[in-house]
Amino acid sequence: MESKRYFIEFSYDGTAFHGWQKQPNAISIQELIEDGLSNLLRCKTSVVGAGRTDAGVHARQMFAHFNASINKGFFKELVYLLNSYLPKSINIMSVKRVKTTAHARFDAVERTYKYYISTIKDPFNNSYHYFMKNPPDIDLMNEASKIIIGCKDFKSFSKSHSDVKTFICEIKNAFWYQKDNQLIFSITSNRFLRNMVRSIVGTLLEIGFKKITFEDLKKIIKSRDRSRAGFSVPANGLFLTKIVYPSNIYIRQ
Repeated sequence: MESKRYFIEFSYDGTAFHGWQKQPNAISIQELIEDGLSNLLRCKTSVVGAGRTDAGVHARQMFAHFNASINKGFFKELVYLLNSYLPKSINIMSVKRVKTTAHARFDAVERTYKYYISTIKDPFNNSYHYFMKNPPDIDLMNEASKIIIGCKDFKSFSKSHSDVKTFICEIKNAFWYQKDNQLIFSITSNRFLRNMVRSIVGTLLEIGFKKITFEDLKKIIKSRDRSRAGFSVPANGLFLTKIVYPSNIYIRQ
């Protein structure tokens, strides 16, 4: 049977994992999904993710691709069977056939992350937000977000010694909004660097607490020096919420 390419769409609670990417001596989402597919398909199956999320980061929508030979009857049951195999913290939403050239990472045209801050102590939500008793000035942070949107080079917000060819990202939007007792930061871009969102949030919080000014932020960006930017906020408040692909990569079953 001919091997075909598939996109798998899923979500996960990253609390218990050491990030998306498979690594020695640590449990990752990639490893568990590969193990599940390999066992169900009875053939070693590798998956390529849309990107990497750090330890403790969550995803409401994530994609990966894999190649396999699957008959139609088994394909209809694959989502159910894979969910039965995986822990409750990972949920498979769909498996769809795509063109053989489709790539989960390189074909994504935009990604959206959200960061959640709670201004009240919530024992039932500790794993999913950053608790901050005294709220920052959201209006100041939204003004500063406009500077972030106008930025192109994000080396100042990238993890030191990152192995990337370019630090250029195209930010489409970045803004803060309030919902009940939560402050939420939303940012959409064609790509993100390692630790980028968490360091941007930390820097914007320093603006919100009036520790630095808009001019300081511009100087931080221009410096291309991670040590001058703000702290990296905790991973548990960060969610990958949406990934967009061109519709023409999908093949109707």
